[in-house]
Amino acid sequence: MSTICLYFQVHQPFRFRNYRFFDIGDEHYYYDDYSNESIFRKVAEKCYLPANKVILELINKYEGKFKVAFSISGIAMDQMELYAPDVLESFKALAETGKVEFLAETNSHSLVSLKDEDEFRQQVEEHGEKLKKHFKQEPKVFRNTELIYSDEIGAQVARMGYEAMLTEGAKHILGWKSPNYLYCNAIDPKLKVLLKNFKLSDDIAFRFSDQSWEEYPLTADKFVGWLNQMGKEEETVNLFMDYETFGEHQWEETGIFKFLKSIPEMVFANSDFTFSTPAEVARNLQVVSAIQVPYPISWADEERDLTAWLGNELQEQAFDRLYELGEQMKKITDPVLKKDWSYLQVSDHFYYMCTKFFSDGAVHSYFNPYDTPYDAFINYMNVLSDFSLRVNAAVPKNNVEMEIANLTGIINEKDEIIQKYEQELYELNKQLFSGTKRTTSAGKTKTANTAGAKKAGTAKKKSPARKTKLAKRKPE
Repeated sequence: MSTICLYFQVHQPFRFRNYRFFDIGDEHYYYDDYSNESIFRKVAEKCYLPANKVILELINKYEGKFKVAFSISGIAMDQMELYAPDVLESFKALAETGKVEFLAETNSHSLVSLKDEDEFRQQVEEHGEKLKKHFKQEPKVFRNTELIYSDEIGAQVARMGYEAMLTEGAKHILGWKSPNYLYCNAIDPKLKVLLKNFKLSDDIAFRFSDQSWEEYPLTADKFVGWLNQMGKEEETVNLFMDYETFGEHQWEETGIFKFLKSIPEMVFANSDFTFSTPAEVARNLQVVSAIQVPYPISWADEERDLTAWLGNELQEQAFDRLYELGEQMKKITDPVLKKDWSYLQVSDHFYYMCTKFFSDGAVHSYFNPYDTPYDAFINYMNVLSDFSLRVNAAVPKNNVEMEIANLTGIINEKDEIIQKYEQELYELNKQLFSGTKRTTSAGKTKTANTAGAKKAGTAKKKSPARKTKLAKRKPE
């Protein structure tokens, strides 16, 4: 009996604000809060909330026979807490059914597996803590950012203790083999490998509403008919896609939610297929062979490689500059710096710098805040330059930077002293001004009183003199 493994990716990045060259060294807040909140709420209303509602109804309707899996990036969970606690609660409700599996991944939705195994492990552990906190699950299956996988990355994941890992069933890797079986890692066979059936997955994710597609419109009945045409010996159909497929990439008006609701009904009524989570597939099926992947693959673009993130000089320069800070960051304890380090690693920043606007331009423009890849590069490098200054000030890596950090510290201390004295001087001037004003007022009053007294005195002296003159005239 064959099974269907449905897996959905949930992720949204923290997008940067327009960070100018003149902000470097002065402004240390990098995020476009308005865009981040408005985009997340938009996707929540169009996709996450209605899709979660449908899936919960299906689980209850079919009494647990319908099952799915999610991987939710740590960045997405952070945004749920900030902007959409109702979405987080709806995922918790799914977790409580016991029929939804949450997969491990990097907390930052990063490309760190290509660069630093220690940092890779740390990010996976951070993500695992968030899964335990929110969903009370300890994941057994790993899904790397954008399904990036190679023999070496798989071996690293096996060393972390995971039982299975998901990746793309890329043609240039499989050759004549089918993705509809369970495989294992070529270096460490203990790690099971589930391969995405990219044709059937992309029929839903990308072609569902394409009216020029020869199979349009796609109905649940037609889709299950394709499943029934598979060989009876093929054991699993792994349908992996972005969760935003439902309601955001494919709008509700296309009928995508109706399709999602109808799939279990058609499967149970017209086929022998069941539904399984990735952990169940790894546990219940036998490995048919190792899968050889000497160079990293992903599920992105037609090439199914890394060129969406590291395919040009801009991306490579930004990527290398970022991870040059890795050793220093291991000594950092400042939570604000650590948070910024995490958000700087999000793979989307490098994706925005991609210059492949030919075959996959529409995909790369999805919620892209930049007009061109060059704008994305300049903005990112401005942010990274400021971040580097902060890291170097906290943990200088050579004598020159130590001297700069010391001098910067002295200058900052002097600035604080100057500000303190300026404030004191301001307060003294205020007091002096108030005192002068009171003294001046008092002086004016005193002067007025003295003048009045003099006038009165003069008047009194004039009267006797006049009397004398009159007296002298009287004897005549």
